Amino acid sequence: MRLLDTITHKLKSFHGDPPPYAILSHRWRENEVTFQDLQTSDPSSLEGYDKITKTCSISAAAGLEYAWIDSCCIDKTNSTELSEAINSMYRWYQEATICYAYLADVSNTVRIASSFLEGEALEDLTEEYLWRSEWFARGWTLQELIAPSVVIFLDRDWDEVGTKLSLRRSVSRITGIPESILEGTDVESASVAQRMSWAAGRTTTNVEDEAYCLMGLFGVHMPLLYGEGVNAFFPPTRRDIEGLDRLQLVPWQGVGRHRAAERHA
Repeated sequence: MRLLDTITHKLKSFHGDPPPYAILSHRWRENEVTFQDLQTSDPSSLEGYDKITKTCSISAAAGLEYAWIDSCCIDKTNSTELSEAINSMYRWYQEATICYAYLADVSNTVRIASSFLEGEALEDLTEEYLWRSEWFARGWTLQELIAPSVVIFLDRDWDEVGTKLSLRRSVSRITGIPESILEGTDVESASVAQRMSWAAGRTTTNVEDEAYCLMGLFGVHMPLLYGEGVNAFFPPTRRDIEGLDRLQLVPWQGVGRHRAAERHA
């Protein structure tokens, strides 16, 4: 596992148990800094480097020496490394000290409103702004919401909006995920069909990722088969998830029943 030093912004590899680290959950943009970019003489001049700077800064402020960002901590040109990383992703988020969920499309309105609103009024306003965020409609962010024990939501200015725990009622209404799961109840307490339903209406850039982004929710490990389409997921899951019926996948592929899906109707 590679981690970013939050002071030097240099990558360091760890074998075995890594030190405490923060982890970033975010919506990818075209200008993300990659592993290869960090090997250049002056990566700080690259467009998109600000995301690394901000992540390291808030992580260091929280007392953490290391941070992990998927866009630059994985060498995606190495297919073996990429496969191992995707199979380990859920565990990495689960073991992070803090997960920062960066919502680039949420303005600072909520933070400003918190100075004069409180209670239900502030909760309703916050929920409305969260509901609009693309972060809640992406496939990979599902496990990034569920796996970590601590998730801190940040607006586009990198200011805190709230946490998974403090906003659990709103997040539950937006995603369809029960509050108990957001509070830390084992995800395996939910049925296969229920877990699949949480993914309804979520999208990924690659069709295969519609399946791969769910592997951690079911404890499935499998080689990546990009180019095979989403059907590449079915044979391994039949073998690895005891009692799984293909009909149970319908909520995942159909129209979502929660607000994240309704937004795209």
